[in-house]
Amino acid sequence: MRDYRQFYINGKWQSAEDREVIKVINPATEDVAGQVAAGQPSDVDTAVKAACTAFKSFSQTDRQTRVDLLSRICEVYKKRSDDMAAAITEEMGAPQWLASDYQAKSGYGHFKTALNVLKDFQFDKTYANHTERYEPIGVCGLITPWNWPMNQIACKLAPALATGNTVVWKPSEEAPFSAQILMEVLDEAGVPAGVVNMIQGDGPTVGSAISKHPDIAMVSFTGSTRAGTEVAKDAADDIKRVTQELGGKSANIILDDLSTEQFAKAVAGGAKALCLNSGQNCNAPSRMFVPIARQQEAEDIIKKTLEKIHVGDPGSETTFSGPVVSKTQWQRIQDYLQKGVDEGARLITGGSGQPAGLDKGYYVKPTAFTDVKNDMTIAREEIFGPVLTVLTYENDDEAIELANDNAYGLSGYVSGVDEDRVNHIANNLRAGVIHINGATMQGTEPFGGYKHSGNGRERGESGFYEYLETKAILRKD
Repeated sequence: MRDYRQFYINGKWQSAEDREVIKVINPATEDVAGQVAAGQPSDVDTAVKAACTAFKSFSQTDRQTRVDLLSRICEVYKKRSDDMAAAITEEMGAPQWLASDYQAKSGYGHFKTALNVLKDFQFDKTYANHTERYEPIGVCGLITPWNWPMNQIACKLAPALATGNTVVWKPSEEAPFSAQILMEVLDEAGVPAGVVNMIQGDGPTVGSAISKHPDIAMVSFTGSTRAGTEVAKDAADDIKRVTQELGGKSANIILDDLSTEQFAKAVAGGAKALCLNSGQNCNAPSRMFVPIARQQEAEDIIKKTLEKIHVGDPGSETTFSGPVVSKTQWQRIQDYLQKGVDEGARLITGGSGQPAGLDKGYYVKPTAFTDVKNDMTIAREEIFGPVLTVLTYENDDEAIELANDNAYGLSGYVSGVDEDRVNHIANNLRAGVIHINGATMQGTEPFGGYKHSGNGRERGESGFYEYLETKAILRKD
C-alpha cells in the first residue's frame, strides 16, 4: 500500500503524518491502495510564502536557464514513465495500454512542447513607438483533476515554468499517486526551491485556500463546471486571473453524404471514442447527431460497436475500458441511466448495473440511448461515463441549432464528404475545438471551451499567454 503522507514545499519533502488521512481506493478492486495526507490552509500559506520568495529570483532567470530546466524535466520524466503509468492504472483504473501510451506520455508531450515553444517565444515585441513586454504573472495556483492526471498538470505546469512563474499545486485526492511521482521527477530534475510546491488534499479545503489566497496571482483549474464556479467566486475578491477547463457535452455531427462504409466508420469511431478512458473525458463526443433517414443504420452500427468493447480488469491486454474512478461516480452514472429511461429515451444497448461477470469494481456497461430529445437530461448534462445519446436531424441548419443548444461548448465533431458543408458546420459550432473527419489533437493546438466549458486556453504558444502579464513601454519619436 502506498503511503504518501508528505508535502513538497520549498524544495523539500515535509512530513504531514500529523494530518488527517485520505484513503485512495483502487476502482478495479474496491480495495484501499494507499493514503495521502489531507492538507490544511496553513500548509497552503507555507507553500505560498515559499513560492513568493522563489518568484523574486526565478522570474528573472533567462531563457536558457528555463530551457535547461525543462530539458532536465523531460529527461527524468521519460525515465519514470512506466512508474507513472502504473500509478495511473492503480489510482483511477485506466487500462495499462492507455495509461502507458497516452496518459503518461501526454504529460511528457506537454513538457516537450513547452520546451520547444520557449526556445523561440517572443517575450518582447518592438513596434514603431512602443515595446510589448510579456512578464511572468507571479505565484500560480494549479488545481488539477483525476481523469487525465498527468495531461492536466503538465499542460499547466510546463508553460508556468517556461514563462518564469512559481507554483502551488493541488492534485486530485482521487488520483494522488501519479502526482507524487511527478513531484519526485521535478525534484530530481533540480527545480529550484520554492518554484513548485505540492499540497495534497481536498477541493473545499486546499483548493479553496489556493483560490482565495491573496498572494496567488492566478488560478488555473480543470474540473467540473460547478467546482469551477466556486473557484471563480473564491478568486474574485483579489481580482485574480482565472483560467478554467470545465465540463463538456460535445456534439458529433455525422452527415448524410457519407458512403455506407464511411458512415459505418464515422459512427463506430464516435461510439468507440466515447468509451475511451471509460467515458471520463471532458471533450467526449457524447451527443451523436445522425440524419433521420439513416437512424436505424446508425443504431445497428452503434450496437455492434459497443457490444464488442471489452470492459474489465485494467491489467488485461485485451481490456479497452476499465472501471470509472469511484463508487460515487459509478452511482452518478447509474442515476443518469435511469433518468434516460424515465424520460422516454430508448436503449440501444447497455443499461444499468455492472457488465456480466464483473461483480467487483466500478465498471459500467457501454451504453447508448436513441430517440433522445434535446431537452432530455441525458442530452443536456455531462454524464462523464460511457453513455452515448443519439439524436436525429433533418438538415444541416437544424443539426447546428441542436448542437449549439447546450450550456457547454468544449469540443465538436463533424464527419462528411462535402468540404463546404463540413466547414460551414465547423465554423458555426460554438465550441473551442472542432474535429473534422476524425482529426485528433497533437498537443500544440489551443485547447479550451466556450460558455460553461470554461475560459482561457491551454497547450502550445497560446498556453503561454495565460501565465504572462502584458506591459506596454512607450517611446517618444
